[in-house]
Amino acid sequence: MKLSALAVSLLFATQTANAAPAPWAAPSKPFVWENATVYFLLTDRFNNGNPDNDHAYGRKDDAAKLRGFMGGDFAGITAKIKEGYFNELGVTALWITPPVEQIHAGTDEGTGKSYGFHGYWARDFTAIDANLGTEDELRTLVDTAHAHGLRVLFDVVMNHTGPVTGSDPVWPADWVRTGPTCTYKDARTTIDCTLVKNLPDIRTDSNKPVALPPALVEKWKREGRYEREVRELDAFFKRTGYPRAPRYYLVKWHADWVRKYGVDGFRADTVKHTEPGVWKDLKKVASAAFEDWKKANPAKKLGDTPFYMTAEVYNYAIKHGRAFDLGGMTVDYPAQGFDSMINFAMKADAVESYEKLFSEYSQALQGPMKGYSVLNYLSSHDDGEPYDALRQRPYESANKLLLAPGAAQIYYGDETARLLKVEGAEGDATLRSFMNWDELAANAQRGLNRVMDVREHWAKLGRFRQAHPAVGAGVHRMIQHYPYTFKRTYEKNGVVDRVVIALGLPVDKPAAVPVTGVFLDGQTVRDGYSGKTAVVKNGKVQFDARYPVVLIGQE
Repeated sequence: MKLSALAVSLLFATQTANAAPAPWAAPSKPFVWENATVYFLLTDRFNNGNPDNDHAYGRKDDAAKLRGFMGGDFAGITAKIKEGYFNELGVTALWITPPVEQIHAGTDEGTGKSYGFHGYWARDFTAIDANLGTEDELRTLVDTAHAHGLRVLFDVVMNHTGPVTGSDPVWPADWVRTGPTCTYKDARTTIDCTLVKNLPDIRTDSNKPVALPPALVEKWKREGRYEREVRELDAFFKRTGYPRAPRYYLVKWHADWVRKYGVDGFRADTVKHTEPGVWKDLKKVASAAFEDWKKANPAKKLGDTPFYMTAEVYNYAIKHGRAFDLGGMTVDYPAQGFDSMINFAMKADAVESYEKLFSEYSQALQGPMKGYSVLNYLSSHDDGEPYDALRQRPYESANKLLLAPGAAQIYYGDETARLLKVEGAEGDATLRSFMNWDELAANAQRGLNRVMDVREHWAKLGRFRQAHPAVGAGVHRMIQHYPYTFKRTYEKNGVVDRVVIALGLPVDKPAAVPVTGVFLDGQTVRDGYSGKTAVVKNGKVQFDARYPVVLIGQE
C-alpha cells in the first residue's frame, strides 16, 4: 500500500527527536568527497553568538525586508558545532558564505536598500567582515569543525567586487570594468561584462601588471599592515613568477585563508563569468597552501584528503557531464581544477520517481563524470525555484537528496522545514530568512508534519550516509520495484562498502527485504533507521520495526 501523508506524519511523530546528540566518533569507513554531505549556511543568517558585533562599520537596521545584516556570526556557528548539531545530522562539511570584509554602506539594487550580509560584495579580500566576527573567532570555528570531523569550505569570488557607493569607491580601471552589463548570449557576453549594473567586474582576462588600488593602500596603512601585505605580495610573485595581474592578487589572497586556517576547500562563485583557466591557477596555489598548513598542523588535519573545489556554473546539469556550452565555447570545468560541479538540475529532476532519478544519476557519475562528482541540492540562497518551497514534502525531499548518487548540499533549514516564501520579501531575499531555531525548539507544526520529526528523519538518513560511502559514491542497482529496494556498492583504494535501502515499506506488518548478492545468509546486518539488527536468512532480512524506510549496512 502507499502510505498517506497523514500516516507518514503520525508515524514520524512517534520518534524521539530531541534527545541529546551522541559524542562524535569517526566513522569506520573513510571520508570521500563524492559522498560528502555539505551543510550550506549564510553565516549572517544562522546563529547569533555575539550580539556585540551586529552593527559594524556604522551599519544600520534600515534595509528592505531580509536585505540587511541580522546578527549571525562565526561564534554562532561554533556554538552549534560544539552542541553537536551538525554531527547529529551526519554532516561532513560546512560551506560558509564569503567571510571577507564587505562594502560598508547599503545600496539599492532594485529591490530596496541592501547590505552585503551574503558575502558576495567584497571591499577587502584580505580582511574579515567585523559583522561576522574576528580572525581569532574564524580560526576557532575551523579548528572546532575539524575537531568534530567537519571539513570547511569557503565561498570565494573571483569575478567581481562589491557595488560602488558613496563610501565604497570603485577600483581603478586596470582592475575592473564597470560595463557593459552581461546579456548572456554567448561566451563573450557572459564573461567580458558585469553581472548586473554597478557590480564592477574584475579583469581576470588581463595579464597587465597593476598597482594596488589606492583605496586599499590607504586602508592597509590606516590599519598598520601595509608593509606586511606588500612584503607577502612581493614574495608570492617572486616565488610563483606570475604577473602582477588582478587575478593573481586574488589567487594569493584567497589561498592565504587556506594557509592560515586549514580551510579544506572552496566553493567557487560565478565560475562561468570568468575565463576558465583562472580556477586552475587558484586550485594549484590553494592546494600548495593546504599542504603547507597540514605539515604545520599535523594534529589538526582531517586525514590527507587533497584540497577540494566545487564549481557554481549557473544552469550546469549532471547531464552535461564534462562539456558545458557557454555559447560558442565548450568548457570542461573538471579539467580546470574542479573536483565537482553544483548540479542545478536536481530541483527539477526530483519530480521523477526514485528509480529514474537514482539510476540516471548513477549512470552519469559512473560514465561521463567518472572520477569527478556533482553536488546536488534542492534549495539554495539564490535559486528562485526550489523544490518544495512550502515544505509540504520534507520526507520525500530528504530521501531524494540524501540518497541520490553524488554529494549532497543541505541548505540551512532544509532539515527543519524553514519556509522559503516570506511575505514582504522580494526576489532572493525570501530564500534567506534567519534559521528557524524557535520553530525547532517548539516542535512547530508545518502542515501535517512536526519540525523535530522532520529534522530527525533528515538526521537518520544523514548519519547512515556518513557511515557508508556507497550511498553517494557507489554504483546504483535496483533490486525490486515494490517495496522499492536498491543496492549501492563501492570499491576503491581497498575500501569496500555495500548497502541496501528500501523505501515505501508497509508499516502495518513486518516486511522482508531482499539482500541477495549483497549480504550473505547468516550475516548480521543493522538497519540504520531503526537501529535494529537482524540476521540474513534465505537471501532476505526482516527487522522488528515499523518504519517505511530501512537503511541496511553490515554490522
